[in-house]
Amino acid sequence: MPDSERVVVLITTGSIEEADKIAQALVERMLAACVNIVPSITSVYRWQDEVQRDDETLLIVKSRRDVFEHLASCVKELHSYETPEVIALPIVAGDADYLRWLDRSVPGGWHAVGSRSDSSGSTRGAPSLSLPSQ
Repeated sequence: MPDSERVVVLITTGSIEEADKIAQALVERMLAACVNIVPSITSVYRWQDEVQRDDETLLIVKSRRDVFEHLASCVKELHSYETPEVIALPIVAGDADYLRWLDRSVPGGWHAVGSRSDSSGSTRGAPSLSLPSQ
């Protein structure tokens, strides 16, 4: 698989609790292999014609481009912002073992049938994976 099919997605949230909820859902739904939660960043941005400055939490998500739309939908479902930041950057290179693990952790195509976590937290429709122990 070309490295460009793999992406890093940046998401900002208003709190560590919201970041944790989104990170957990993305990994459980197999939309992300890994999510780093970076607390206490300062964002300066323009919103409704005014410059804003807020303390936020940054999510750094390792995923694949073919599940990006599902990932973005999941974020919008759980996020408190009217227009959350959800942007993908291509991974142009990486350790071969790590990239294989990412591909096994985010298998892709099965998301098209509409998998969602049920109230017990299990993911319906997800394939079983055999991942290396860490």
